[in-house]
Amino acid sequence: MAPLGRKRKAGAAPIETAGKREKLAEGAAVVIEHCVYGRHAAALSQALQLEAPELPVQVNPSKPRRGSFEVTLLRPDNSRVELWTGIKKGPPRKLKFPEPQEVVEELKKYLS
Repeated sequence: MAPLGRKRKAGAAPIETAGKREKLAEGAAVVIEHCVYGRHAAALSQALQLEAPELPVQVNPSKPRRGSFEVTLLRPDNSRVELWTGIKKGPPRKLKFPEPQEVVEELKKYLS
């Protein structure tokens, strides 16, 4: 018996990702990658937008890795800077998530 699942259109997905890459190439952006932890990502996104309103914050621009929570700064020259990674942290689970002020302080270091 064939596995149950959705059929996806082959042409639709690459067009969307190409548009996202063009937006990222235009300027700096902060990317929050989270798997299940939307509450923490929303709080962090709000804190980053209050601190630097001109800097776009993207949450999960592509499919996230299982169990991940990472915050990355994408620079205009296409380089990446990890502001926070919780992949190797824990247990307990609360160590996987940063305090928003910690990430804001890291962001200030790289923006100045």
